Amino acid sequence: MMKTVKIISACGLVCNECEFFGKQCDGCYAVKGSTFWAKEAMPSKVCPLFDCSVNTRGYHSCGNCAELPCATFLQMKDPSSTDEEHARMLKVRQELLKNNLA
Repeated sequence: MMKTVKIISACGLVCNECEFFGKQCDGCYAVKGSTFWAKEAMPSKVCPLFDCSVNTRGYHSCGNCAELPCATFLQMKDPSSTDEEHARMLKVRQELLKNNLA
């Protein structure tokens, strides 16, 4: 039985568990943070978390940052999730990031 490898984004989302992966998005590393939603919603056209952690600080992900969780990390919320789901996912993502440091 083959174990599926999790593709972890710079912010701790699991790319290959996302409904958009392989369709509208190939993962933040593949598109250098310029995800489909960032192109629509962000002035810089790049995800602020990818831009900060990878482009600005030169980290592999937010998991390498001593400031995790920063204000931006806490505020970046999927508009379709509830506050409770958002809080739960923040913890899950932080654990994934800390356990997958590169």
